[in-house]
Amino acid sequence: MTQQIPSTEPELTGVRNFRDVGGLPTVDGRRVRQGVLFRSGHLAHATAEDAVFLSSLGLHTIFDFRNAADQKLEGPDVELPGVLNVNLPLTDPAHGADFWTMVRDGEIEQLRELLGDGKAANRMISSYRDIIKSRTAEHARVLHALAEDSAPALMHCAAGKDRAGLSIAVTLLALGVEREAIIADYLESNAKHRRYKVRRSSGAESAHSPEVMELLSPLFEARAEYLTAAFDTIEETWGDVDTYLEQGLGVTPEIRERLRERLLD
Repeated sequence: MTQQIPSTEPELTGVRNFRDVGGLPTVDGRRVRQGVLFRSGHLAHATAEDAVFLSSLGLHTIFDFRNAADQKLEGPDVELPGVLNVNLPLTDPAHGADFWTMVRDGEIEQLRELLGDGKAANRMISSYRDIIKSRTAEHARVLHALAEDSAPALMHCAAGKDRAGLSIAVTLLALGVEREAIIADYLESNAKHRRYKVRRSSGAESAHSPEVMELLSPLFEARAEYLTAAFDTIEETWGDVDTYLEQGLGVTPEIRERLRERLLD
């Protein structure tokens, strides 16, 4: 018997990694409300049918964390009538145009040098740490907007895994969601139907050889160690989550309470 995908997670054709984060439990026994907080990959390739579904969600705001290079590569998001589009570019988790050119075009020797011996995973960990420390203004803007009038909201980047994943995680921390539940939701991006498709310029079989795919996999996987590094960075830099939210993001207890009123059952 095939498992039916719930109505909040349709078989979208041109949008990958879409999901409602509703239902996640908080440490005080509440749950994130269904239909108020969504995450996905980019919306640039959304079909007409996809757009109809997205329009049915009653979205107030779409937060797009892609940078100009992403938007040039993929295109702008589909326009949804009456929805506010907010572009807040975050550091690309494996940032640098030269880097991504190498990922798409590099020969196996170059990829071994760039990504082998744990370098790819270390690059991702470093990037997650950097986003937490350097993008406090952007994360502050998201949380303040959600506390005011920006929900229901959809957060996305290119693959919906790293930049959107971190922004969702920060939001869930502010709501008091259990740490294990935040990590479990993050790891959902590894599901086969969600995965970002690795693009290699060459059609040659060697361009997608097992060794190439293994070298590239740390860039395209959601790994608990990446998100854990972000949490560790919060604690190393600010001491604890409460201080990070209040001093790092300017999210006072009053704003957190408004967030909970809007986004929790």
